[in-house]
Amino acid sequence: MPTLFRFLFFCATIVGIAYATMWSFAVFVEPRERDITVRIPSERINPVE
Repeated sequence: MPTLFRFLFFCATIVGIAYATMWSFAVFVEPRERDITVRIPSERINPVE
């Protein structure tokens, strides 16, 4: 097996493993929903002029 082909095969294997990992996270992991509170300073709502 030539060196270039071996290198490309190694890179393709790593990319395939990374793609399979991302796919499995996207399919099997459900995000948790939670409430978010964002505080807005009163200066932004009622600007002082």
